[in-house]
Amino acid sequence: MKNVRQDNPTDKSREALRRVAEMAGPEPVMPEGVETIPVCQPTLKGNERKYVIQCMDTNWISSRGRFVDEFEKNFSHYCGVRFGITTNSGTTALHLALATMGIGEGDEAIIPSFTMISTANAIAYLGAKPVVVDVEPDTWNIDPDKIEEKITEKTRVIIPIHTYGHPANMDRLEEIAKKHGLEIVEDAAEAHGAEYKGRRVGSFGKMASFSFYANKIITTGEGGMIVTDDPEMADRLQTLRNYGFTKERHFWHKVMGFSYRMTNLQAAIGLGQFERIEELIQGRIDNARLYNELLRDVPGITTPRESDHVKAVYWMYGVLVEDDFGISKDELRQRLADHGIETRSFFIPIHLQPIYSYLLSDEYPISEELGRKGFYLPSASSLRPDQIEFIVDVIRNARS
Repeated sequence: MKNVRQDNPTDKSREALRRVAEMAGPEPVMPEGVETIPVCQPTLKGNERKYVIQCMDTNWISSRGRFVDEFEKNFSHYCGVRFGITTNSGTTALHLALATMGIGEGDEAIIPSFTMISTANAIAYLGAKPVVVDVEPDTWNIDPDKIEEKITEKTRVIIPIHTYGHPANMDRLEEIAKKHGLEIVEDAAEAHGAEYKGRRVGSFGKMASFSFYANKIITTGEGGMIVTDDPEMADRLQTLRNYGFTKERHFWHKVMGFSYRMTNLQAAIGLGQFERIEELIQGRIDNARLYNELLRDVPGITTPRESDHVKAVYWMYGVLVEDDFGISKDELRQRLADHGIETRSFFIPIHLQPIYSYLLSDEYPISEELGRKGFYLPSASSLRPDQIEFIVDVIRNARS
């Protein structure tokens, strides 16, 4: 891994720390002995156990076995593309996709500043530079109007994130990429089954990466997948994922590869989850609809918006605490924690991260506003309506 250099790190790091301190306090303290509503948890009620036992009974527990193949085929076809290549995390999926494209030293990749650190890290691992762009205030996704000013002769790829399960504006992004001869790689870690104008995310651009971490809509515990329609890319992805082994001779390596394989055990869980993907997605959507209905008339709480032409899947249900709510985001999170309700703060923007403080500037006000005001409420597909009603009651009482 190449270390990211910082220009005058002392001054910029101090300024970044000051801004972060204004947007996020310490994590709430959960009281002992109180029944907890987790911010998210997997729903393992299908064939997951049955398939894992089959792996154990047949001794296919490593990275080969029928569940890997079936999971790859079923999930990629669900996304509307031909090939799926599993990995051991969503981060390694994005890293592997970029490495397969030849992204490297001196290249630049455009991403939103409001995203998980893994997006930037996958670029930096290759010696390339993440270039950040602010986001739209309504969708919280990368703002297409701000991308072209960031494009240079070193730019190779645009990486949109479908934030919290709401698809990015793919028409505009494809138009910009075509105009400037760039590729698109979707970071769809949070958006299983989301749709943009009737097409599922993962079917746009050169490739797309997904995460199957335990809090995702479907999970393998840890894991990821790259999906693509390009057979040459799929073949190269499979080679690089597995140490760069060649097909003609074992222990013969023409390229430097990685150990990024998913196990058959993980894929067995993933296949069991995939068989119920529509049910798990609908659970997230139903949660959002009920939250929206109950929070609609609570002054000072901004709920997520959904564009007309998309199907958002609400991986996490996020809200913004406005200044007129009466107490701060951190105070509200603590009130919720006092009642056993777990929450998570929104992402701290990339340009405020200590390891990327060379990106610090005043160009990303929306990303900083989201970091200052936003957090997400319990969002698991198995969340019950009475739990959502209880959560909203605590929010109402906190305000009053």
